[in-house]
Amino acid sequence: MNDQQSYYETMYILRPDIAEDEVTNHIDKYNKLLEEFGGTILDSQMRGKRRLAYQIAKHREGIYVQLSHQGDGQHIFKIEKAMRLGEDVIRYMTVKQEGPLPSPRPSNKSTSQSETKNNPDSKVESDEKQPVANADTSIMGKDDTENKENAES
Repeated sequence: MNDQQSYYETMYILRPDIAEDEVTNHIDKYNKLLEEFGGTILDSQMRGKRRLAYQIAKHREGIYVQLSHQGDGQHIFKIEKAMRLGEDVIRYMTVKQEGPLPSPRPSNKSTSQSETKNNPDSKVESDEKQPVANADTSIMGKDDTENKENAES
């Protein structure tokens, strides 16, 4: 059978000034609309608030949401029309992907908050166990020795 399947990824940006519970309402709304239009949702993730590369509708930040879905392609026009008519979506884009289907992942915020609440020292321990090598320090060290050698001669 064919390992390479096609699916679609829709990334949309919501206004930054809406509340977090409204963001989840929008995500649920577009997920339900997509299923009504004949698509199947593979994965839906809120990527969080990020700074935009350029100003869009007088907003410098936006809340990014990634939606992976499958369908016959006819559902894309309908979901994008719903996003275009919605006032809270400031940008959207759908891209056809080829490859293995994405597996659903838990949301980043809920897992990171629960991990830090349960074990606040987990990050400190992981930093202590793994030494960090920095290439800049080794280059600076070579430059310093070269400068000393040049100064001595």
